[in-house]
Amino acid sequence: MSKSSPEQIRQRVEEIYRHESRRVFATLVRLLGDFDLAEEAMHEAFTAAVEQWQCDGVPHNPRSWLVSTGRFKAIDTIRRHARFDESQNELVTRLEEVAEANAEKSDHEVEDDRLRLIFTCCHPAIAPNIQIPLTLREVCGLSTEEIASAFLTSPSTMAQRIVRGKSKIREAGIPYVLPTHADLPERLDAVLSVVYLVFNEGYSASSGDSLTRHDLSDEAIRLARILVELLPDPEVVGLLALMLLHESRRDARTTSNGELILLEEQDRTLWDREKIREGTSLVESVIASGEVGSYSIQAAIASVHANARTPSETDWSRIVSWYDLLFQAHPSPIIELNRAVAIAMRDGALVGLELIDTILTRGDLAEYHLAHAARADLCRRLGCTDEARDSYKTALSLTRQASERRFLEKRLQELTNSGVSTS
Repeated sequence: MSKSSPEQIRQRVEEIYRHESRRVFATLVRLLGDFDLAEEAMHEAFTAAVEQWQCDGVPHNPRSWLVSTGRFKAIDTIRRHARFDESQNELVTRLEEVAEANAEKSDHEVEDDRLRLIFTCCHPAIAPNIQIPLTLREVCGLSTEEIASAFLTSPSTMAQRIVRGKSKIREAGIPYVLPTHADLPERLDAVLSVVYLVFNEGYSASSGDSLTRHDLSDEAIRLARILVELLPDPEVVGLLALMLLHESRRDARTTSNGELILLEEQDRTLWDREKIREGTSLVESVIASGEVGSYSIQAAIASVHANARTPSETDWSRIVSWYDLLFQAHPSPIIELNRAVAIAMRDGALVGLELIDTILTRGDLAEYHLAHAARADLCRRLGCTDEARDSYKTALSLTRQASERRFLEKRLQELTNSGVSTS
């Protein structure tokens, strides 16, 4: 144990909560078999840590201490209930036996608890439209509002889905275990979607003051590496490559004050060349295998960007070709939007603007701020200041991310200062 001041203890507990709370929660879910009980036990354990570590010091393995404390807090809770419900005594006995059996588990086994929980939340018995939101909430700790934003739906609708998912796990007795190798392939699509959505929230947060959340993107990459070990499927490898290539640009995406920097304006000397080499190598191996899926195609696109030494050297024709293939295999308005932007870079802003207007006229992505921001940028490049201003205002009204709002406000101010009004 190492002793510190009360203020240092509080800061240390807050830091551990940010980085370890969902791992502690995942292990408690496995031990206790109940989401709500595990959540309550986790919070009680962190509360106890603030008080006890001030006297005893921070333990050498804080996560294990928190899991152990949380487990005993939960058992005490059940014992209190058992005074009024005799059937709870059997549960207490079972939990104590499980606790003893798990006492010797290695850190590596405990480290996999979040992956176990992901596969539990993505069990086939749970409706597909519930699997991913449930995992994002319970495994990764995203708020209901953040998840609703990622799915372009209301927080109340998302909250109902998450409650139904937890009820299904409890009522169906879905186990908190990793699937067998034979069952992995059919469970993989939902899990990969979860991992990528976690990464996206970390790479470009849907709300809040900070554009990025390093803890979430790191966690997604870590989970993807575990998945590659479990099942080296080309799409798993492709997803890992995609995330590494995106993550390689993290340090260049914002200023020291947290202001957004667009891809074409980034200092490419700040890009992580090691991540680019690893990601490029992985995507090339997938392409060579001939089994190219959605994540692999997106990784190929990211690789073209990452390996261009300057913006002018970007091979936009190659990127458009990859987007053509991606849209053919997985048609969606967002892929169509990204393809339109790439075409604008290859063939000119007017061509891209026509494509984006087609998407928006259909009503697709009407509430998606990046569609309006892309339209605004193309209008700005074409000198259509009034149209650009209107689209920037629409984008601004739709985004809840602070750095993106400041970027859009800056663009609007630039148009105002130009003193030009054309359409």
